Amino acid sequence: MTQLLPTNQLSLSEITPFHQKLDRSLTKHEITILQINLGKRCNLACNHCHVEASPKRTEELSQEICQQLIELIERFPQITTVDLTGGAPEMNYGFKPLVEAAKQAGKEVIVRSNLTIFFELGYEELPEYFAKQQLRVIASLPCYLEDNVNKQRGVGVYQASIKAIARLNELGYGQDPNLILDLVYNPQVPRNNNFSLTPNQVKLEQDYKQYLETNFEIVFNHLFTITNLPIGRVKNYLKDKHLYVPYLKFLEDYYNANTVSYLMCRNQLSIDYLGNVYDCDFNQMENLPAKLPNGETLTVAKILEKGTLDLIQEIQTAAFCYGCTAGSGSSCGGALTATSNQ
Repeated sequence: MTQLLPTNQLSLSEITPFHQKLDRSLTKHEITILQINLGKRCNLACNHCHVEASPKRTEELSQEICQQLIELIERFPQITTVDLTGGAPEMNYGFKPLVEAAKQAGKEVIVRSNLTIFFELGYEELPEYFAKQQLRVIASLPCYLEDNVNKQRGVGVYQASIKAIARLNELGYGQDPNLILDLVYNPQVPRNNNFSLTPNQVKLEQDYKQYLETNFEIVFNHLFTITNLPIGRVKNYLKDKHLYVPYLKFLEDYYNANTVSYLMCRNQLSIDYLGNVYDCDFNQMENLPAKLPNGETLTVAKILEKGTLDLIQEIQTAAFCYGCTAGSGSSCGGALTATSNQ
């Protein structure tokens, strides 16, 4: 689904504020997912990265915040899933301590891996570690075709990713029900005003599975389609090309109210490497902190002090939230509805 929009005839004032699009306040449900961004250190510098991670970044979790997070995981049984991201989460301080604390507490643990980390010096044992800990791996493979992946993520990344998936398959991933391997599709960053929504997730998953098994004899469990939100490197690129406001308008035009009940921000807390709390990873990257009813910002230390995860009433929103609600919707777990609004 595509739509051509003018690049020089729109201003931000023509974008409807997201909260006005809703028929009621966007409120939290019970918190069940803790997503932790361990830092911005990464072995790649992908052009669609909303975190703006790279090998040159040094920001990462501290020992103090890591211990606070472990206490949080151990104290609250309502947390069912601990979702570790970055940067490359495996490269940042606290990765293994958090994995092992969460597994000991009986939580599902997700690692959002770029796969190529397996071939960096000092990280070669990660596939075996993942399997031993029974981590759910959610891995970026923004297309099943080599050229598209290398354009987004760098020359050689596709072949390294295929090799990494094959190694995970050897250990049982994609076949053993306790070793789940999911892949993530991201569309290419828009190069002009011929914008498009993410393809149908079910159909695209079939295409991925057929192509990867036929050509490489590799398998995986699920495919998640994730919209490129206009934040981070995508936002900077769009602004440089005078596409930022037109892209926001495109996303607004395809707003789907049916996605709102399933937004990931509703049952999730997103934590940064400094221990600050956000409603979602995207708000974290745009420095839009979660707030208590009195307007106070929230931290992990404050949650521990108050003894409850369910402190937030209203979710903080911005124009980029249209990226999660356009078409079939988008989240860290892929599409939110089976069909789009069009």
